[in-house]
Amino acid sequence: MNPFSQIVYQGSRVLAWIGAAVLVLISAMTVASIVGRALSFAGLGPVPGDFELVEAGTALAVFCFMPWCHLKGGHAVVDMLWHRYPPPMRRALQIAADGLMFVVWVLLVWRMGLAMHDYYSNGEVSFILQMPVWWGYAASFVPAVLGCVAYAWRFLESIGVASPPSGFVVEAGGH
Repeated sequence: MNPFSQIVYQGSRVLAWIGAAVLVLISAMTVASIVGRALSFAGLGPVPGDFELVEAGTALAVFCFMPWCHLKGGHAVVDMLWHRYPPPMRRALQIAADGLMFVVWVLLVWRMGLAMHDYYSNGEVSFILQMPVWWGYAASFVPAVLGCVAYAWRFLESIGVASPPSGFVVEAGGH
């Protein structure tokens, strides 16, 4: 058993739990904001900047969820014909898909890093909270970079160079 495999899978799982916690916090804040709006006659009001916080928090949650989703084979798969393909063709398609996902993820992280740098350099802030926009990018950048490692590892699994931790089952169209 490869210890790096354990690190990649456990790290991705922890990221997914962090994403879940962020989503719960966003949901609670949204409920508080809606209740505040509904009770504005009583002196309450919405949470200031709720839309800005939901935007940044949702991006963070998505970047936290994606590596675990990919390792589990949880992406949408059209398997209408998948099981009719011969095994070598399925393997080739899986390798191509995992390789393409890794390349797309690397491009996404690269562009995200450039955007974060631009927002930092420009000093752009959000409209209501006056929060630097780059903060949201920075928060999402960390799980996105860790996602690159998970996507690379999954590609290495596809080509047979690495393997998932013992007892781990990949869902759907995975191997």
